[in-house]
Amino acid sequence: MGVLTRPSPNFGERRNGARPDLIVLHYTAMNSADAALDRLCDPASEVSAHYLIAENGTLCQLVREENRAWHAGAGAWGAVGDVNSRSIGIELANDGDTPFPEPQMAALERLLAGAMARWAIPPERVIAHSDMAPNRKIDPGARFDWRRLALQGLSVWPAHLSRSSRPDTPNGAFLTAARRFGYTADCGEDAILAAFRLRFRPGATGPLEGADLRAIQALAQRFPVDQGPRTA
Repeated sequence: MGVLTRPSPNFGERRNGARPDLIVLHYTAMNSADAALDRLCDPASEVSAHYLIAENGTLCQLVREENRAWHAGAGAWGAVGDVNSRSIGIELANDGDTPFPEPQMAALERLLAGAMARWAIPPERVIAHSDMAPNRKIDPGARFDWRRLALQGLSVWPAHLSRSSRPDTPNGAFLTAARRFGYTADCGEDAILAAFRLRFRPGATGPLEGADLRAIQALAQRFPVDQGPRTA
């Protein structure tokens, strides 16, 4: 896979000798890949990512994987508080309202497979920006095909998703399972349910349903995160 290079000045060293063990997917929410590239390389913006993938599948590297790009912002996944120091950030050129084109998805799949192999990152550690910051981010959004990635071992997906009535168990069970899977309980149930549905049940609306609870409990059982003290 050919990779273009446009170095961004917006990066630093990973703190405390951290190595990437997460991959965070974003969308740019801009009109074009060129506009996004300019912003990610503008010192005044103070944002960057390791990679940007254009709609036509063109891949551009902005920051070396060994370095800390500035893509995640405030948030957490499991015990990881400084997500930038522990992750690789991938921006997908998309306005947030349109499907992700096949060439772009194919390029992402190749990039993910390589990065996951280089850093021994398991599929459950490939997450959405909205997963680690559910109270302020929605990308890569409801149009992104997470199930497609999961079928190739590049992310995860619940074994069964079916619509059902509201769960009989207390609402606290959803938060407990969500926290075990990786979501931060600091954001509250509404924000976490919205982020969870963006990724796993994008058509769902309304109060918590049994399908939400079963899905998050299945994910938490299969892919529990380290819940120790929050670190880099």
